[in-house]
Amino acid sequence: MKPKNAGVLRIVCPDRKGIVAAIAEFLYRNNGNILHADQHEDRENGLFLTRVEWDTDGFALSRDDFARHFESLAAEFQMDAKVDYLADKPRVALFVSKYDHCLADLLHRHRAGEIACEISLVVSNHPDSRPLAEFYGVPFVHIPVVGGDKVAAEARQFALLDEHRIDLIVLARYMQILSPDFVGRYPERIINVHHSFLPAFIGAKPYHQAYERGVKLIGATSHYVTDELDEGPIIEQDVLRITHRDQLEDLVQKGRDLEKAVLSRAVRWHTERRILVHARKTYIFA
Repeated sequence: MKPKNAGVLRIVCPDRKGIVAAIAEFLYRNNGNILHADQHEDRENGLFLTRVEWDTDGFALSRDDFARHFESLAAEFQMDAKVDYLADKPRVALFVSKYDHCLADLLHRHRAGEIACEISLVVSNHPDSRPLAEFYGVPFVHIPVVGGDKVAAEARQFALLDEHRIDLIVLARYMQILSPDFVGRYPERIINVHHSFLPAFIGAKPYHQAYERGVKLIGATSHYVTDELDEGPIIEQDVLRITHRDQLEDLVQKGRDLEKAVLSRAVRWHTERRILVHARKTYIFA
């Protein structure tokens, strides 16, 4: 996938008149051509949110100059603004334990050009997925949690993530709880997939809980990771209808397809800078 020569401006600010006109005028004044723009008014919270994508070919401002020139406009409208460039592919680390269906799906989609990123390494607390990672030409690192010593394991992980300059961590069914120190290092840069339709059935065995309750819908959820287990801002969810004829193994099998779909969409939206997070809620400009 050839990266676009495009910048992406994501903004959240108090809602008022003139915001769209001010952004468009700023880009026009600096020879920017808007390729796509989307916006949302959150009336309950009095917020305006927008994602604007513009062509950087011939744009008058360098990356360093953009923030300095945009500063006064941002201050006038009390904007929380993020600027990114689609040519900068995020460097991604995939974390996995024994279940490798999400890992396989992401590696395949990346090779097919569906996800604009660089998958720099696969990290696992088990050796099982090494052949899969090597098949796709991605370095695999086995970091076991010996004797429950997560501090030592995370120290090795931190060193690896720094060495590879990782921008995004994807927990592709990584069945270890990350420490607050780990989460704090990568705010809104860790995406998890939970094999349940959150907030129902949190924890390690949601399919077992769902089967015992006789639910009629199963689901999967992708979300950003926070200190609160399975409570981070939700990015994507999907559901599938089941019946009393489905046994526990059927729920697990059908759920895996949901997990792959919601995780891949979340990763793609993040790498394309389509997500805005505000007050524990996501706004997806997809």
